[in-house]
Amino acid sequence: MKLSPETYTAVADRAECLITQDAMEQAIDRMAEAISERLAGTDPLVLCVMSGGVIATGLLLPRLNFQLRLGHVHVGRYRGATSGGELVWHYRPTEAIRGEQVLIVDDILDEGVTLEAIVRACRDDGAAGIHVAVLVEKRRPHVCEADFVGVQVPDRYLFGYGLDYKNYFRNVPGVFAVAVEDC
Repeated sequence: MKLSPETYTAVADRAECLITQDAMEQAIDRMAEAISERLAGTDPLVLCVMSGGVIATGLLLPRLNFQLRLGHVHVGRYRGATSGGELVWHYRPTEAIRGEQVLIVDDILDEGVTLEAIVRACRDDGAAGIHVAVLVEKRRPHVCEADFVGVQVPDRYLFGYGLDYKNYFRNVPGVFAVAVEDC
């Protein structure tokens, strides 16, 4: 469902900036350094988690100065809603994963349900090693963990840097918490 321009503006005006663009760029630099230390020389297959991971992957890849390949995985739970539902696989690169070092890149570690399913699928498909990088991690219990985390934030509904609110705001430079009345 499309947001009206008035609703879009109202949601943006009520949102609280938690992480600025400068702080996010510094976090991505730190992530790239940590990933490079661990994965340089392993020729990893980087899997962008669609659609939220597009921005994280796009900003991270130019900072990784070593041999790697890019692929993607597409599984979703939200489909424009503000709460997760059943997992739906749109694309699973089963054959490409066998025997590979895999770096999964996503926008957020929230509950971890989607990431845990992707990690399990990579393991089932024969990955030699699996690493997870997320731009944002909520301070809350997760069913899986990330190896590389950009920033940690409170457990609130967020948008920006790939995170969306009802399929909008992924392109916003910064991480913002949605106002309670918009959740």
